[in-house]
Amino acid sequence: MEQNPQDWIDAVESAIGECVDQIVSTSDQISGIGVSGQQHGLVVLDQNDEVVRPAKLWCDTSTADQCDQFLSEFGGEEGLIARAGNTMLPGYTIPKLLWLKQNELENFKKTKSILLPHDYINFHLTGVKRMEYGDASGTGILNVRTREWESDLVDFVDERVHEMLPELGSSNAVHGTVRADLAEKLGLPPGVIVSAGGGDNMIGAIGTGNITPGVITASFGTSGTLYGCAEEPVIDPKGEVAAFCDSTDRWLPLICTMNVTVVTEQVRSWFGWGLEQMEAEIAATKPGAGGISFLPYLNGERTPNLPNGKGVIHGLDGTNASPGQIARAAMEGATLGLAYGLRRFDELGLSPTEIRLTGGGSKSSVWRQISADAFGVPVVGLATAEGASLGGAIQAAQAAEEGSYDDLCERLVDLDESTRCEPNHDHLDLYRRKLNRQIALTESLWDDGLL
Repeated sequence: MEQNPQDWIDAVESAIGECVDQIVSTSDQISGIGVSGQQHGLVVLDQNDEVVRPAKLWCDTSTADQCDQFLSEFGGEEGLIARAGNTMLPGYTIPKLLWLKQNELENFKKTKSILLPHDYINFHLTGVKRMEYGDASGTGILNVRTREWESDLVDFVDERVHEMLPELGSSNAVHGTVRADLAEKLGLPPGVIVSAGGGDNMIGAIGTGNITPGVITASFGTSGTLYGCAEEPVIDPKGEVAAFCDSTDRWLPLICTMNVTVVTEQVRSWFGWGLEQMEAEIAATKPGAGGISFLPYLNGERTPNLPNGKGVIHGLDGTNASPGQIARAAMEGATLGLAYGLRRFDELGLSPTEIRLTGGGSKSSVWRQISADAFGVPVVGLATAEGASLGGAIQAAQAAEEGSYDDLCERLVDLDESTRCEPNHDHLDLYRRKLNRQIALTESLWDDGLL
């Protein structure tokens, strides 16, 4: 899975242009920009700062062999976690660079610097190459305890990688100011700052007010994430919870699944439905989908770690084989993947009293109720559904000294109480059993080489 980074630049410039056009009478008051970007992608630049090849993305699982090489060299998951706080997963950045060296040596030789997607956008805006701790913690080579590069992991790829890495620093710092020529092109006033930015989950945490321990956010996008804020690293000895840094210089324990709205969109395409029809079809069915289990691993999976995993529909019979039941099973399967992560959070001492929802899937009332029932705690959406967009603005305001994170989130992050769903206690046991069945099916099929 790859993208041309120029597509991001075109989209950013278009979005800024649209924003300026909408507030043209007050555009001179724009003082800061905060960039949120997909995590883990590898952008490689040559000596002229030109992109060498398309960026390999977070969802590219072709690096499973490279992860195995890291695991073999450094004592398996236990050794990697002891060294840097995290295991090595195909989604992470550094296995992609090792893949490049082993599969496209000429492109590796051309590479003089590496950046993450949001770093590349920041570089385009400011001319400054820099990484902040939050997104850098998803590279696989940052020691999350010390917030420094783990030299042995870097050297395992190539000693020259030290020269490719940009400056590393605080997420609260200003990255730079918008280049004068670009500001003029985009209609921005001189001196607009660009904050450090961050990965979509880190910036989404800010935009959902998840900046103090006790709050949990669930993001329902193409992939799914579940994350909280911590004052110290939360290291999972099983390696299932990622021990990331956040983008406020704290930590962000996170579970990621690779298949959420990608699953429901696939099912919607099978039956030729619009969004409203799919919602109605699922609403007309009962929790449990008539006994159908949908293992949602259409893009492989990260939690559990199944880079080559496949989707499975299990339990069809003559009484339940209907489009609505299959669609509900898909929505439940994607949600239960995150419920598995929440169970692991609880084992590590992270137990929420409510979960804040963001992302496209959070707009569905049916999905919100399924989530409350599967998670076993109340869920509530945000007045601004795309929390990462709001989070970027809040981070920029903080960097421009417009206020503290606490003050800004208090002023700008609003819960949409009309979306609140309480768990239906009649359904809690059903979803616990269904999650256990999903785990058992996954383990059995994987052990038999069928997944």
